[in-house]
Amino acid sequence: MPGPSVEQEKSSSQARSNQPADNVRAREELVKALNDDLAREYQAIIAYVIYSQVLRGAQYMSIAKELEVHAAEELSHALTIAKQIDYLGGTPTNEPAPVAVPESAEAMLRADLENEVATIRGYRARVLQCEALQEFAMAEEIREILRQEQEHAIDLATALGEDVPQI
Repeated sequence: MPGPSVEQEKSSSQARSNQPADNVRAREELVKALNDDLAREYQAIIAYVIYSQVLRGAQYMSIAKELEVHAAEELSHALTIAKQIDYLGGTPTNEPAPVAVPESAEAMLRADLENEVATIRGYRARVLQCEALQEFAMAEEIREILRQEQEHAIDLATALGEDVPQI
C-alpha cells in the first residue's frame, strides 16, 4: 500500500502548525513536564548505581541486586521519555535532579522510595496530559513505565519492612 501523497503530508504538516494556541501551549507544558520526569529518571539511575554498590550487610544483599535491575529499567525509561520529548518537538534535558547520598542503608532506601512516589505521581499526571492531547500511544508508553515504577516502590517498601505509601 503506497504511503501518503505529498499533498497529504503537506496537509498534515499544516494541520500541526495551525493547532489552536491552547493545544500548542499544552504540548509545550507536556514537554516541560516530561523533561522534569527525565531529570528524575537520570537521578534514579545515578542513585541506584551508587546505592546498589555501597549497601552493606546481609539484610541488604538481595535489595542491592534488585537496585542493579532498577538502574537498567530506569535507563530504559529515560530513553522512552527522551523519544517522546523529541516526538513533541522538544529537546531532552541533560541535567539530573539532585541525587541524595545518605550515610545509612535505610536512609538510602527511604530516599529511593520517596523519589519513586514522586515519580509515580508525575507519571499519573502525564498520562492524563497525554490523553487530553489525544496522544494515546504516548500515554500507553508512560503507563508501562508507571507499572514498573510502582513495582520499584513495592520492592523498596518491602526492603524497609513497611507498606507502600498511599500515592
